Amino acid sequence: MRGIASSYEFGADYDEVFASPGVPREHCRPLVDALERLGMEDVADARRRADLAFLNLGITFTVYNESAGIERIFPFDLVPRVIPADEWRHIEMGLKQRVVALNAFLQDVYNEQRIVGAGVVPPEAIFDSPNYRPEMRGFTPPNRAWAHISGIDLVRDADGTYYVLEDNTRTPSGVSYVLQNRLISQRALGRIFAASPVRSVAGYANHLHDTIRHCWPDAPVVVLTPGIYNSAYFEHAFLAKQMGVQLVEGRDLAIREGAVVMKTTRGPAPVGAIYRRVDDDFIDPLNFNPESVLGLPGLLDIYRAGKTCLVNAVGTGVADDKSIFPFVPEMIRFYLGEEAILPNVPTYRTAEEKAREYVLAHLRDLVVKPANASGGYGVVIGPSADERTLAATAAAIVADPKGFIGQPLIRLSTCPTLVDGEYVPRRVDLRPFVIFDGREAWVLPGGLTRVALKEGSFIVNSSQGGGSKDTWVLSGAA
Repeated sequence: MRGIASSYEFGADYDEVFASPGVPREHCRPLVDALERLGMEDVADARRRADLAFLNLGITFTVYNESAGIERIFPFDLVPRVIPADEWRHIEMGLKQRVVALNAFLQDVYNEQRIVGAGVVPPEAIFDSPNYRPEMRGFTPPNRAWAHISGIDLVRDADGTYYVLEDNTRTPSGVSYVLQNRLISQRALGRIFAASPVRSVAGYANHLHDTIRHCWPDAPVVVLTPGIYNSAYFEHAFLAKQMGVQLVEGRDLAIREGAVVMKTTRGPAPVGAIYRRVDDDFIDPLNFNPESVLGLPGLLDIYRAGKTCLVNAVGTGVADDKSIFPFVPEMIRFYLGEEAILPNVPTYRTAEEKAREYVLAHLRDLVVKPANASGGYGVVIGPSADERTLAATAAAIVADPKGFIGQPLIRLSTCPTLVDGEYVPRRVDLRPFVIFDGREAWVLPGGLTRVALKEGSFIVNSSQGGGSKDTWVLSGAA
């Protein structure tokens, strides 16, 4: 195995580690120098230790579209992504601004609807969204916090600019991999890590628990999971353990005398705030999907009566609907009187006639996404799609204009990745996690760097063959 500086095939677009072939960016020079000193046996040993740790810890995810062997060890790449302190400060400011504005938007659209009256966001973009929950009208959650946990997906284009690709304000997943990636990184690259001024991610569980307790301080917190067959069950169990709270399913809960209780061998125990990882549709069969067996009948009524707190609130999905996404910079101006620090990826709502005409005329150049899908499912990347796929996409847009958006193909920055014993460029994105308690926002230093392990791929989702890296945010002025 040749050294990373001499063997790495520098990509055509922005690279996170190298400024030019063989020349590392200044903040990455210590990492590159350390990797240069590692021989083939050292790297192979580190790789084995990382894989064994993931296996022993049971760090898995689920792929639903496969008929067998759907549970997999989460792919992890040894080469970390490094973000300098000044760059991170800019990202952090932009994330806090965005999450505060999104929460203000949620409070507004379920109450006064000032943003609609001012003509900033068209009413159909909100009220036609399947993620808008009329049941939440007139409701204000504890501390006016709707999206307590948000995952904001960032990408970096060929010129080095960070863009927001999408917001996740429902039940964003992936933070457990951030925490576990750090643990594995410390084990597998111990000496390199110890010599680097990397900010800790260990405080996440404490921040999360404090935020949840802040909205309901008088009774224990629980984590509500759909169960062991959910794709993120590992994360649900991990976070419950990290916070020192009970992991429950809907069948473990009941309503007694107008309050939520947990069934125990000693009788019913009071429940305060519920960190729910069950989607809106399935959380309460009396008010939503009557066939759901995952939630608690009547939970919405208890919530609206102010007898519990749900984290995140019901109805937050309207804020991360891809049809709402183009209006977030306007939200920031409207609610905060500020310009957006982090720009949006340009987005065309096919619900608008002119935008639809543009998308249909430029399908070959755009990425088309379903407005309400996630996990990379249903995404059509025009530059690499065949004519049959493009024709089917055009027909789908014509049949359901409100169901899609179009975006230009962001080239996505690359990062050296170990594949078959060689350092090769693979495209990455970044999902930082933001916690909001109603007063202020806190950003976990770093986030989940997802990597498209398939050569040439732009899809980083684990469900589509992606993996992840540890994300090192440097402290100080490095």
